Amino acid sequence: MATNVYEGMFILDSNRYARNPESVVGQIPKMIENAGGELLVSRLWEERRLAYPIQGHRKGTYWLTYFRADSQSVAGFERQCQLSETILRVLFLKVDPRLVDAMIAHAQVGPAAGRPSSEGDKPPVPVTVGEDDDDIDDIDENTDDTTED
Repeated sequence: MATNVYEGMFILDSNRYARNPESVVGQIPKMIENAGGELLVSRLWEERRLAYPIQGHRKGTYWLTYFRADSQSVAGFERQCQLSETILRVLFLKVDPRLVDAMIAHAQVGPAAGRPSSEGDKPPVPVTVGEDDDDIDDIDENTDDTTED
């Protein structure tokens, strides 16, 4: 049977993760191996407030993994995740083979530089610099572009 690479996004119980992160996260590689898969990358994505409560939890820890497995074992792995008390939600996506190397490399590096954090930081203002800076017009922030006719 052919194996595929999958992206797994887990929402973990933040309270249990805060008390014992190694134990909570350590379950994921064990479940992948028990399902006959091979873990490629596993890392913290972020902790954030959930859009709606899940099992009474208002905050979740997002954990990103990439693993190689056959499609039948993924169904068993998903069932194990549903039975786990520390995993609130899980989503598995099959990764296009042409994108596997790039996505794994990106996951190993971490989040993109300049990405706003969950604390509400504003994203950096993009700056475009052309070959000739004289062509850039000054913009008055107090100007309202709307016109009334």
